[in-house]
This record gives sequence, C-alpha cells and structure tokens, in this order.
Amino acid sequence: MITRLLEEKILSKLNSGKAIILLGPRQTGKTTLLEKIAGQTGKYLLIDCDDSMVRSQMENANTEDIRRIIGNHKTVFFDEAQRIKNIGLVLKIITDKFKDVQLLVSGSSSLDLLSEINEPLTGRKWEYYLYPISWAEFSIYAGQLKSIQQLETRILFGMYPEVINKQGNERETLRQLSGSFLYKDLLSYQGIRKPDLLEKLLRAVALQTGSEVSYSELASLLQVDRKTIITYLDLLEKAFVIFRLQAFSGNLRNEITSTRKIYFYDTGIRNALLANFNPLNIRQDTGALWENFLISERMKHLHYNGIWANCFFWRTKDRQEIDYLEEREGKLYAFEFKWNPVKKHRFPVTFLNAYPGSSAELISQDNFSDFIS
Repeated sequence: MITRLLEEKILSKLNSGKAIILLGPRQTGKTTLLEKIAGQTGKYLLIDCDDSMVRSQMENANTEDIRRIIGNHKTVFFDEAQRIKNIGLVLKIITDKFKDVQLLVSGSSSLDLLSEINEPLTGRKWEYYLYPISWAEFSIYAGQLKSIQQLETRILFGMYPEVINKQGNERETLRQLSGSFLYKDLLSYQGIRKPDLLEKLLRAVALQTGSEVSYSELASLLQVDRKTIITYLDLLEKAFVIFRLQAFSGNLRNEITSTRKIYFYDTGIRNALLANFNPLNIRQDTGALWENFLISERMKHLHYNGIWANCFFWRTKDRQEIDYLEEREGKLYAFEFKWNPVKKHRFPVTFLNAYPGSSAELISQDNFSDFIS
C-alpha cells in the first residue's frame, strides 16, 4: 500500500475540535486514507453519502435525528459528502453539539461542497486536497532507483493509485477513469446542459497542453458560445480534472496578461482522452507532456508541504517566454522544463533585467526529482 503524505498531517489534527475535510478527484484514495485514519481512533461510523437511503435520512436531519444516527461513535466519516443537500448545516450541528465527535469528510468535487460548508464551518474545519499519487509518495513506495526507471511510464500512464497497482492493465484502467466516472458529479450538475461537450472540450484542451488557450478559438471549434466554454472549464477545474495557470504581469508593457494555460492533474488521463500512449521518443508532444507532468507534480509538492506560492507562466508579445513562475515571499522563481536539455539554456534577458533578484533554473531529467519532491 502506498503511504500518503497527508496521513501524518491529518493524524496531527485529530481531536482538535474541528472537522477534517478531504477533497480531490475520484479514485485518488480519499476513502482508503480516511478509513485508515478513522480506524486508528477505534470504532467509527462510516456514512456513505452515495447511498440514497442515507441521503434521505441526513438531508433534513435535526439534532435529535443526528444524535440517534451517531449513537456512541466518537469518529464519524462522511464519504462523498457533496451528495447530501444542506450538508454544511448537518456538519455544523455535529461540530457544535457533539464536541467529543471527530468529523472526517471526503468529497470528489468542490462544485457544491465548499459553498455548502464554508460559511457553516468557518473556523471549524481543516481542509486538505488529495491528488493522484505524488512523485515523492511513489519514490518512497518503489524506491529511488525503480521510480527513476519508471519515469517515462508514469508520464505516459499517470499517477492514479489503481493505474500504478495494475501494471500491464493501464490502458483499460485509464479508459474507465477518463470516461464519465471521472466527472460523474458534473454530469448531474444543473449547469451542464450538453454532457457530450465535456469530452469534446477536454480533447481540444488536451491537444493544447503547454500552449496558451483561447476561449474564443475553443468556442469556434466546438460551435458554442465563449461563455459556455468558460463555464465548462470552470466546472472541470472544480471537479479536479484540469487546472489553469494565468500569465504573470509586472513591470513590462508588452507582457501578455489575459491568456491562460490549461493542464491536467494527471497526464495519464490526458493521454487516455487522446488515445495516445506512444513512447516519448516518437511523440510530437513530449515537451508538453513533460511540462504538464512537472507542473502538476509541483502543485502536489506545494500543497503537501504547506508552501504558499502564486503560480504563473510568463510571455511577452514578441514571444519571449518562461514555462513556469512562482512568486514566494516577495521573490520570483523562474523554471524552464526540457526533456532533452540543450547544453546551455539562456533565460530571457528581458525578464532577468525587469525582475532583478529573481532566480532561474532549468529542470531536466537530471534534477527534476528535487523540484517535485
């Protein structure tokens, strides 16, 4: 079993008087992790919110209803909590009225759950995100040498636990994951009027990985209006399928400011959408895949280590560019990603002159591990 980096952090927050909320994509191991943690507290109550009977009991539950359901349990785990209407009020009642009860809550989408719980649980929760297996977690599990040997495999097939655990069956596993199951919550969401547009949009975005994305061009390509594209991308981001980077703008008049780059939380899902698992040495998109892999892994690294950073890419109107920027504690850190690095890589002098004191580093196969773990 692959040990998750969040385990110790969550264990340290038990019995602090606050609910523990764990969000993230489906099939990343949220239930497994929280059940493991709950099991360490003794006897616990698991409330499966995918069960229609459970939902009917909980949606309008008052304090006495909740008391009857909880009984003598000191740990209560709501799994897939976004499925229950008014879940925020239910969790607030438990937190306020049953102070000796530790709440564990999982959710596969931030579409409704965060809006439901943010106000009722203000000051009453710890919130974490569980992503597909991180490179740091995989390296601990497989060992440093074996993990490096599997680098290309992980870029091609991604980091979902089931994919890693079912070697030789990656394509079929990813076919299931990249289907409607991955964004199951979206398909029932009221803002989705054209479910088939989701997959078309995802394929279109997958083809533009690492490039600036024009919402207007996507709208024209898919024959829908620009507002619909923006709405659907926002929903896909809240369902933890994709994430966006915005352009950095500071001192220069000719810096691009209004465009976005879109990446997938998992490169295996991206490749499955395109039905392309060809080796990296014969692909046209190897650089884009490497970039996506490193940035998504960096996001995990920042979150699991509690590092606060603003993340961007940088480009000017005359096409000078830097793949990835972090702004931390008033300083800029610039990174370029090269799968097959040239002997010497020069960062744009325009950037270095405009932002003196910033650091610049080339990330390649030789040093990537330090960047993401």
